[in-house]
This record gives sequence, C-alpha cells and structure tokens, in this order.
Amino acid sequence: MIEINLLPGASSRRPSRGRSLDVRAALAAVGGRVSDRYLVVTVLITVIALAATGGLYLMQQHRSAAVDARIAQATQDSAHYTSVIRDRVGAEARRDTMLRQVNIIRSIDDDRYIWPHVLDEVSRALPRFTWLVVLGIAGTPQGSANVVLAPKDSSKPKGPAGLRAHPRMIPTDIPKDPVQIRIMGQTVDIQALPRFMKDLEASPFLGNVQLDHSELATVDGKDVTQFQLTFSYTRPDSMLLRRVPLVLGNR
Repeated sequence: MIEINLLPGASSRRPSRGRSLDVRAALAAVGGRVSDRYLVVTVLITVIALAATGGLYLMQQHRSAAVDARIAQATQDSAHYTSVIRDRVGAEARRDTMLRQVNIIRSIDDDRYIWPHVLDEVSRALPRFTWLVVLGIAGTPQGSANVVLAPKDSSKPKGPAGLRAHPRMIPTDIPKDPVQIRIMGQTVDIQALPRFMKDLEASPFLGNVQLDHSELATVDGKDVTQFQLTFSYTRPDSMLLRRVPLVLGNR
C-alpha cells in the first residue's frame, strides 16, 4: 500500500500505539525550566541585595543622626562645664590667696614668741656660777625667705587655648625658717656645763644641743671653762600653748 504525505514537514513516521516519548521536547522543556529557575534566583538575589543595601543605608543614617545629636549635646555640655570649671578655679584661687594671707599673719604672730621662749628657757636652765657672753642666731637668719611673695607657676600652658589640663593651686602652707641658736659662756664649775646641756635638752622649745668646743682659760685671775653651744628652736604645737591676756592695773 502506498501512502502519500500531503503535509510537508510532517513526520513520516506512523504514530505508535499508546503514548510515545519525545526526547527532544522533554529536553527542551527541562532546559526552559532550568533557565527560568536561574532567572528567578537571580531576581531574588538582586531584590534581597537591594533590600539589604537600603536597610544598611537607613541604619547608617540613623546612627549618623544619633552620633550628631550626641556630639551636639557633648559640645553644649562642654561649653557649660567649661564656664563652671573656670568659675570654680577662680573661686579656689581667691580662697587660697586669702588663706595664704591668713597663714602668713599667723606665722608672724607665732614667731614673735621665739625669743621670749628662748630667753626664758636659757635663763631657767642656766646653772650657778655660769654666765653667758654671747647669745645669738647661728646660721641663716630669720626672714631670709620671702614668704609674702607667692611662688611663680613655672608650668607651661597646654592646649591651643593656653589652658592647663590641671591648674596648679597657690600653696597655702607657709615655710618656717629653721632657728639655730649659738651660746658662748663661761663657768667656774666643771659639772655645770653637762648639767646646763641636759636642762636645755629637756626644754619643750629647745633641742639638738651640741657642744662645739670647750677650753680652759683664765679670766681676771680665775680659771674658768669657756664653752660654745649650738641648739635649735623647736616650734611647739599651738594647741599645747596657753596664752593669757596681759592686763594692766589701773593707776
């Protein structure tokens, strides 16, 4: 039997019974599906990247705004506290200046009792048959240090505005001059000299009694012992001193 294909391009094969498997069509369908899946994945990745970028941008903008707000608040607080610190430093400087002046007056008032104490203690400890020739200051005299003039601040300013990180306050303590006293005397009693030194050492105002030298000499035809002592004046605690007012009687 002769069959003529009236449809050009059509398959000349006879359709098989049942369902036939078209390999090319299946492969094309699978390839199309695969291509569509890659496209979907690409689109999803792009959308996710854009969303993440937008989220990060918004988050960064929020953080930047918060940082700017904190910087503005910190600048405002810095200006406020700078004026407060400046006022505090000025108040403390005025307080220290007044306190230093008070301490200078107190130091001068306390030191005016040095020589009365020295003369009183020396005369009390002076033994019999002993007399003094010289009683004076040994070493640096008092008042050599100018305590009225405040010490200069030699620290260099720091910072662009010339402000110091930690301003040095005016010292309010007044240094006391050490008082060294020299005694030159004579005695006819050889036992009087060690007793004199012992009594001077027992005084609450005197201390560190040192015998510089002693020698035998003849004065007005009498054998005497000439000696020289050096000791320091000890400033007692003001709480241990009792001062009484000087009352003049009515005439």
